[in-house]
Amino acid sequence: MINLLAKLGQNPKRSLSIFLRGFGLFIIGLFFIGIGYFNHHLWQIFGIIIIFFACIIAAWGYLGIFANRWFTILNKRNLNKHKTSTKKSAP
Repeated sequence: MINLLAKLGQNPKRSLSIFLRGFGLFIIGLFFIGIGYFNHHLWQIFGIIIIFFACIIAAWGYLGIFANRWFTILNKRNLNKHKTSTKKSAP
């Protein structure tokens, strides 16, 4: 599991960029839904399709950000355990 977290969270800047692209597409989808409210309903359907893909893209980016933070926390915990165990064993 640690290896999977390391792989997903290896580049947090890229993950943030992917998340923000998904968020931007989400805003564009909301815009099309708003246009469809005043015009033809197919604009709303197009907006819903965009929002669907935007949520998938944003979730992928957020997963990378979350994996990076979780991996960092787990590594700090393992380093602290290792430091305390070496201090106790040294005479």
